[in-house]
Amino acid sequence: MQAKTQFHGVIPPVPTILHKDGRIDEKGMENLIDFLIESKVDGLFFLGSGGEFGQMSVELRKDVAQFVTRYINGRVPVLIGTGTTGTKETISLSLHAKKVGADGIVVINPYYYKLTEDSLFQHFAEIAENVDLPIILYNYPELTGQDLSPEFVLKLVRAYPHIVGIKDTVLSVGHTREMILKVKSEKTDFSVFSGYDDHFLNNLSLGGDGSIPLTASFVPELSVGIYQAFKQGNYGHAIDLHRQLAPVLLLYKLDSPFMNVAKEAIRLRGIEISTDVLAPVRSLSAEKKEQLKSFLNELLDKSIILS
Repeated sequence: MQAKTQFHGVIPPVPTILHKDGRIDEKGMENLIDFLIESKVDGLFFLGSGGEFGQMSVELRKDVAQFVTRYINGRVPVLIGTGTTGTKETISLSLHAKKVGADGIVVINPYYYKLTEDSLFQHFAEIAENVDLPIILYNYPELTGQDLSPEFVLKLVRAYPHIVGIKDTVLSVGHTREMILKVKSEKTDFSVFSGYDDHFLNNLSLGGDGSIPLTASFVPELSVGIYQAFKQGNYGHAIDLHRQLAPVLLLYKLDSPFMNVAKEAIRLRGIEISTDVLAPVRSLSAEKKEQLKSFLNELLDKSIILS
């Protein structure tokens, strides 16, 4: 029997809802948080790639972390992304996340310089030695330029038991398979999450623990349904939902980065939010908004999105 992990299931990366001037749209954030919790997600992840952390000041990141932890108030686990290009600043943001009541932090590796493996290990080691919150590693080599290999992760986990999981956002399903086989075979309560939505069912079938998919910010029913069906042994239904999720991933090609698409999709679901984004990201054009609206309407017509 698989050991129970501290974090598991569907944990959407939540877009940061902002006014045009860059302030938090507090009412919009509340509306989105409530929608996701009501959709039975297993936690919420703030200030990830879809949360626009890369365009934010340290002050805004702290404001977001404080606001969301206070509003959620223990209803679901809260994960805060604290990664930066510097070790000292990452530690500072991680300590702030602990201070405001986060349940864990998600730390991406530095994304400008390519470090030696020893330097990268020391980066995570210093964070782990200074922050006693549960830590989830965030592996996104397409954006950081540097992979966290299963062997490297196992070395970290052996040294720091409060490194409790990884979001493995990689193109190769084989990478996540090795992460499960090599790391979880030794540390059974280590959580392995798929970052790409279409790897979710494969992850679960190999013994992984869940998904942290941006599409779950606007169609959580599909990913939540896959997870619940799988855990109940209803594999046929899980496969059917997985097939229904597949065309949603075409939306990733509508614009880049994807958070503008996610925000507009959330609004089209009837959640009252501001869809403004931080420069250099731009709001969707009128033409792309119409394409997105037609796409979502078609999903509704086919009853893919459950009301």
